[in-house]
Amino acid sequence: MTKHALYVPLKAKPGKEQELAAFLRSAVPLVNDEPGTVSWYAIQEGPSSFAIFDTFDDEDGREAHLTGKVAAALMAKADELLEKAPDIYKLEILADKLGK
Repeated sequence: MTKHALYVPLKAKPGKEQELAAFLRSAVPLVNDEPGTVSWYAIQEGPSSFAIFDTFDDEDGREAHLTGKVAAALMAKADELLEKAPDIYKLEILADKLGK
């Protein structure tokens, strides 16, 4: 069972919604190269509200993701795309059901 997660809500600057969505879609190959990232989701919660939710088997995987290429690329674009710096919530998974 995966034990650790991250939830990172993102608020796009006005007029930057499509660029943020495109950035999130483009991050998939970078995440695929992270062996410690079990699952990764980029979601749209509203017209300008997005989020990243990802899971990890251990703290090392979570920390590797936080210092990895996706995080670096997001922070490099943060001033351009986001209303404010992202809040990062470290979560603990109590139970899960994963597809086959």
